[in-house]
Amino acid sequence: MTRCRAAPPVAARHRPFPTTEGGASVRADEPPICSAKGCRAEAVWVLAWNNPKLHTPDRRKAWATCEQHREQLAQFLQMRGFLRETVPLDQWDAEQGTGS
Repeated sequence: MTRCRAAPPVAARHRPFPTTEGGASVRADEPPICSAKGCRAEAVWVLAWNNPKLHTPDRRKAWATCEQHREQLAQFLQMRGFLRETVPLDQWDAEQGTGS
């Protein structure tokens, strides 16, 4: 029996993360948008995560999320044991030195 892997519910479409969306440039001065599939709301939270099978313990990947999708995306990561922390976007920017 072949197992199918479900695709994650997100696409990176935000700053300070990848700067392209479907091959088109995303302006760095635009506010980050939610990573939830189909959502165009402004992000206010960052879900910091890593996959322990692929990343060192100190490595952090990040999904930006709006208030509405924060819990849904956090549960997706928690079920896989990937979620490390949830922080407000402005705090994340300050810690990463990227600024909003």
